[in-house]
Amino acid sequence: MRKTVGEDRKMLKEFTKFMMRGNVMDMAVGIIIGAAFGKIVSSLVSDVIMPPIGLLLGKADFSNLFLVLRQGTPPEPYSTLAVAQKAGAVTLNYGLFINTIIGFVIVGFSVFLLIRWVNRLTALVPKKEEAPAAPTTKTCPFCLSVIPLGATRCPQCTSILS
Repeated sequence: MRKTVGEDRKMLKEFTKFMMRGNVMDMAVGIIIGAAFGKIVSSLVSDVIMPPIGLLLGKADFSNLFLVLRQGTPPEPYSTLAVAQKAGAVTLNYGLFINTIIGFVIVGFSVFLLIRWVNRLTALVPKKEEAPAAPTTKTCPFCLSVIPLGATRCPQCTSILS
């Protein structure tokens, strides 16, 4: 069943209204910044942190740590993971997994530091004092019982209130 042009426009307006809501836009910005932040952290891990760790452990690069599960052609030895994969060998790439875990830990720690910093900044901003809530009760001048503010007669002593 074909929708009318008016229904299409209504749906487009609803979609536009949905997309312009604050939380959708905030989420989109967060995803974009998160992707860029992920690239920065990946570069930090692979280009800055992993080479010195690899040197300390006697390996040039964690990304070239692998186990050969099935030989390729030509057979072993393979100097790098790329050479092994080009030969068609089936490999278990535990070095790449180690790099990914280190990257995850760094991202987690970075997010922790960011949230900690934001919380400290938020604590420095003075909070607006809320106005006290309007009273909803009053005291009967005759029997001193608490009664609703709009009452014209006290339910306890039946006095007429002005």
